[in-house]
Amino acid sequence: MTQIRDFAAATAVRIREIEPGGSLKPFIDLAWTLNERDPNWIPPLRLTMATVLDRKKHPFHRNAEVAYFMAERRGTPVGRIAAILNRRHNEFHQEKTGFFGLFECEESEQTARALIDTAAEWLRSRGMERIRGPMNLSTNEEASSPGVLVEGFDTPPMIQMSHNPPYYGALLESVGLTKEKDVVAILLEGPDAPERIVRGNERTLKRNRVTIRPLNLKRFKEDVELLKQLYNASWARNWGFVPMSDAEFDHLAKEFRPVVDADLCLIAEIDGEPVGFSLTLPNLNEAIRHLPDGRLFPFGIFRLLWHRRKVRGVRVVTLGFKPAYQHLGLGPALYLRTWQTGIRKGYVEGEASWVLEDNHEMLRMLERMGGRTYKRFRIYEMDL
Repeated sequence: MTQIRDFAAATAVRIREIEPGGSLKPFIDLAWTLNERDPNWIPPLRLTMATVLDRKKHPFHRNAEVAYFMAERRGTPVGRIAAILNRRHNEFHQEKTGFFGLFECEESEQTARALIDTAAEWLRSRGMERIRGPMNLSTNEEASSPGVLVEGFDTPPMIQMSHNPPYYGALLESVGLTKEKDVVAILLEGPDAPERIVRGNERTLKRNRVTIRPLNLKRFKEDVELLKQLYNASWARNWGFVPMSDAEFDHLAKEFRPVVDADLCLIAEIDGEPVGFSLTLPNLNEAIRHLPDGRLFPFGIFRLLWHRRKVRGVRVVTLGFKPAYQHLGLGPALYLRTWQTGIRKGYVEGEASWVLEDNHEMLRMLERMGGRTYKRFRIYEMDL
């Protein structure tokens, strides 16, 4: 385990809440202070972060309460945390679970403890019985993926995936949090899928009368509505799932529309009935890394568009089937079609994430296709 070196023991930190209407710039800026020297860290887009955090603009906040806290030493920010009360999660799971997220912290147990204690007290005062995280801000709103990276620091993250200093896991454990769940990222490389996988999928599709089609941009609104229904139906039994509201899904579709590659967003149908889907995005992080300050304007947008043409990776963001069709083994068919389409369009690698560590069927399937686990993220929990 990483050893925590406490550089700040001699000087106490002060926790300050950023009140509604207050500037979130210091909260956003701290990510650069703590990470910009890491060659594998990809800066977030400031505009995206500002929108996610905005209680008035982002639909997540309509069904949640979020508080933002800064840890400061002599006026200098050294840590941050969001305390999150997700009412839709607790209603769906019949729990009293609060969350923390957007965690950034210097290498100091003192500072980490102050941040976690503050978030815990805020949640406890609202009747919560446990704290879980990091969630950023939920499993649906991925400012970045859930958990902290604990394995796989040697490569940059793909789009919407987390990357953090190696000491974060040990830091959270040092203040009393324990592992609740790991999620992993699987890397697929190479120009050809194994022939046995190709033949097996052809038989599966024929036997079950399955056709696979891409997203229809000319009927984008209708297909978005269809994907919304498929997502909420297919993921309902998964750990951590919370149904997406219409406003959340519409916001997500609006965000994805400029970057989506319709050929990589697939809908599976049986006798004309939509039964499953997969959503894959080009790894825009390959272009975003050329915007070290995270600013799109005035000139960053042109650098982004220039480097976007050179993107060679994709990330399978989500995949699922209606419960009545989950036993048919159709997941490999969507992965295979994505792989084959991606290779044809010039992509050379793909990531499937985030996959629950105990989703053994999915992991075995990806391994049979030649995938390997190359990153691991840990979600922590503690009773309040």
